[in-house]
Amino acid sequence: MDKALTGFSGYITADELYDGPFCVLFIVDNHAFKRLYYEVLDHNPTNEDMTQFFRRFKRMLDTRNLTVKGITTDGSPLYPEPIVEVFGDIEHQSCQFHVIKEINKAVLKAVAQVRREVKQKKSNRRRGRPGSTQAKRIAQKNKRLQEKIADLFEYRYLFVKHTLSEKEKKTLRGITRGFQQLRSLRLIMDEVYRLFDRRCRMDTALEKLAKLRRRVGRFILFTVRISRS
Repeated sequence: MDKALTGFSGYITADELYDGPFCVLFIVDNHAFKRLYYEVLDHNPTNEDMTQFFRRFKRMLDTRNLTVKGITTDGSPLYPEPIVEVFGDIEHQSCQFHVIKEINKAVLKAVAQVRREVKQKKSNRRRGRPGSTQAKRIAQKNKRLQEKIADLFEYRYLFVKHTLSEKEKKTLRGITRGFQQLRSLRLIMDEVYRLFDRRCRMDTALEKLAKLRRRVGRFILFTVRISRS
């Protein structure tokens, strides 16, 4: 432990890793990228488990006159209360990777919802080759809708990819033609990635976050109106 804590930065990351019936709790120096401490549980961790885990680690720091200045975790509810109880009022931030992961999941869910709505627009018709003019129109309409559904599924990654090439941007414009809400969704993702730009100062990031929240609010209202129309 003396060797592991040599050059301790004061900033740590805490996380849990599930492996079958076991759960590994671990703490890493967030600046030196050194694993400092871990425990293995034979059950899913509770808030009490996390509190005891942090307390044991803090005792190791106390004997060496070291303190934790800040901690990074994922969005799990396991951490906030134990962190305050053991370390007090220190800086606690959510991991950028996990935040973006959850946003990406929500965006892809929204794209899947649009695919389901497009599918509902398909008209039922009898099997076999269409004979009448009306049947042919219905068949052509269903074919176009099916192609749209297939494109939205095949290229769904374009809605969450960090940087798009010119070719990918062109593809995205094509598959979102007639779906303004999906284009707005991609613009929101662009703003999310800009929010996490390392060159962005804290005050600027908070201002961008406030604007982004307002834009997401307008997007939700717009999407509700579209779904009702």
